[in-house]
Amino acid sequence: MKNDDMAEVDLAKGQRTALFASAVTFGLAAVKALIGYGFHSPLLVADGFHTFSDFTVIFASWFGLFLAARKKTERFPYGLYKAETLVSFIIGLLVTWAAIEVFLEGVRKFGPPASTGAFPVLPVTVSCVSMAIGYFLARQEGSVGNEINSQSLKTIAQDSYLNIAVSFAVLAGILAAWFSIPYVEGVLLVIISLLVLKLGLETIWFSLLILLDANLDRPLQSDIIREISDIQGVTGVRNVKIRQAGPFRLVECNIESSPNAPLYQAHGVADRVEEHIKANFPYIESVYVHVEPGKSKTTVAIIPVRDVDGLNSRVYDHFGRAPYFIVVKIGGNGVEIEDFYYNEHLGKKGKIHVGIKVIRELTRYGLNTLFTSQIGEISFHMLKDAFVDIYKAREDESVAEVIERFRHGDIEVLKAPTHTAEKSLAEGVIRTEGNES
Repeated sequence: MKNDDMAEVDLAKGQRTALFASAVTFGLAAVKALIGYGFHSPLLVADGFHTFSDFTVIFASWFGLFLAARKKTERFPYGLYKAETLVSFIIGLLVTWAAIEVFLEGVRKFGPPASTGAFPVLPVTVSCVSMAIGYFLARQEGSVGNEINSQSLKTIAQDSYLNIAVSFAVLAGILAAWFSIPYVEGVLLVIISLLVLKLGLETIWFSLLILLDANLDRPLQSDIIREISDIQGVTGVRNVKIRQAGPFRLVECNIESSPNAPLYQAHGVADRVEEHIKANFPYIESVYVHVEPGKSKTTVAIIPVRDVDGLNSRVYDHFGRAPYFIVVKIGGNGVEIEDFYYNEHLGKKGKIHVGIKVIRELTRYGLNTLFTSQIGEISFHMLKDAFVDIYKAREDESVAEVIERFRHGDIEVLKAPTHTAEKSLAEGVIRTEGNES
């Protein structure tokens, strides 16, 4: 997760890199143009103008990062992160225009060149130095671009690598002209122009997709869904939307939770989902979580019973003191008995809070529903904290009758325990003493 302070640091680092690259590129363009003009090398002069167009691209990237780093305001509550994407779009247009210019220059260079006489030492030196500087800038821009996830910096890094090839073509053209070798310069410029054109068109297309809020990160979307599905209280994930804004991402989640969960619990689930996403996924600037009531397709329920007789087993009058618990799955295909659990804690001398021990052992079934006649305060809140829905069963009715009423919606939701923790403790002591006698 990139919080506001970290985002400011990243954007500032990107600005410094782009501004430094702008200054170096502008100086290099001036040197190429002056040396080319002084030594009568039209090719080097043309390369100087091409480098100046690179300066405008890099400077535009700096300006985009500068805008993206501005504070959020009432007018722009989401920040100006997309300014960086807009500038990337403009960069794509400039790169495409430069590619067309290089292509046309390459076509003009087909044919036998005229010899330039003396060996062009300084133009050759400038071209070699240009390649070295281009490599340094490309490494720096690419490294920082990947570190802060800046699309514009990554784009100009790729363009810088291509500029190395352009400088190499210029060097080859200068040498070919001196050796009077035909076609070399033109062919190299045409090939390079096509590579630059591909970069420009890809940048335009990718920037347009971001500006139109296209879903560009399906793997991240799948990872988020998988991660938040395992968070306690989340019964389903309806959808996850990801929007990219400059180097950052904005996430919207629609999740489902228990329909009987109180408002504070639903807010707690939303907070846990938000914190989990921010802690585990980088470059997510904000997370919006909407919680909707949902119902699991399969209800896994436990019912305290007095005997073991399948669906004819009878409901016991107390949750924690029941001799047995039936575990059932209620789905669209009917009712399936998962297990019968024997309450072994009842016969242990001096044992209290039996319900808590039972709950800890029954959670392995993945239960989400309880039907009971009575339940103590501690057990009630422990189950509710685990997002288990609790319904009021009638003492001595059969399990089949409880399930039938549940399916018809004719069963009361228990919103509070039926008795206090003190009463549960007193009853437990009395029943333990009765067992001993």
